[in-house]
Amino acid sequence: MNSTPAIDIHAHAIVPEVEMLARRHPGWQADLDQRQRSAGAASAEHNRKLTETVYREKFESLEARLATMDTMGIDIQTVSAAPTSNFWYWADPELAAKLVAINNQEIAQLCQRRPDRLVGLGVVALQHPELAAAQLKHAVAELGLRGAIIATHANGMDLGDPSLAPFWQAAQATGALIFIHPAGCELGTRLTRYYFSNVIGNPLETTLALGHLIFSGTLDHYPGLKICAAHGGGYFPFYTARFDHGWRVRPEAHGCRRTPSAYLRNLWFDSLVYEPDLLSFLIARAGAGQIVLGTDYPFDMGVDDPRQRLAAVSGLSQAQQRAIVGENAARLLGL
Repeated sequence: MNSTPAIDIHAHAIVPEVEMLARRHPGWQADLDQRQRSAGAASAEHNRKLTETVYREKFESLEARLATMDTMGIDIQTVSAAPTSNFWYWADPELAAKLVAINNQEIAQLCQRRPDRLVGLGVVALQHPELAAAQLKHAVAELGLRGAIIATHANGMDLGDPSLAPFWQAAQATGALIFIHPAGCELGTRLTRYYFSNVIGNPLETTLALGHLIFSGTLDHYPGLKICAAHGGGYFPFYTARFDHGWRVRPEAHGCRRTPSAYLRNLWFDSLVYEPDLLSFLIARAGAGQIVLGTDYPFDMGVDDPRQRLAAVSGLSQAQQRAIVGENAARLLGL
């Protein structure tokens, strides 16, 4: 390995046993139908084909995963559940407990096969906040996972909802990394063409999630949270001036103590913004200490050359490059 191991914060796995259990319940089909309607028929069909062909080996084979990591120049991969399941937020407490337990155990066991190369994030039943808090504590203390991946909302409940207080308390107390990743976006039929459900919808979802966390005062109440947002944080880091202006002029937008842009330094963002100029802007806005590598393995909206894209950003010092390549993620993950 290099003196600074390269750490990918954003990579996925699937647990077939969980999928088989979830499929037995009506909520799974209803959720699938809704996500396919939101994505549109063409995108849903193409995603199905990719899952059955291109993605299959990359999900199922540890050797294929490690070989891809080597090609990418990634030393350590952070593995989390694929968001295609919507994290089973439709499940009742009993079923949710089973699904989460199986998923987290399997992710932990996958990482244990190559602990030098893989670290894991669990899932939690965010729709049941007390249960989610207990699941997070168990994942970190008993399974050796480094935190959890959560969606941008749970059944319409936004991340700033007061009922989620037990979960955020547990996240702060454990020092767990919370990785926010969209699991679909619903705007009727407006996103069903051109893969807009992902191209526009996913970053929009992350923007909404961060907006709710900030404007609700959640980040003020829990200043020790370690939250990383996928896909460069969506649109939020790139349009904070409008958030700040609204915060200043609108009394109903004054739910947080500081200007929204000030919270950029309390959040982390993966580097998955594709172009060096955009990554340069993100680094300038949030700071090099808040950026980590992300590939979105194995999906086609990901990248396979994150280090080269970072190297193409002009003006970075060696210390800044080392931080983004791996030092920041190492601290977030407690490595």
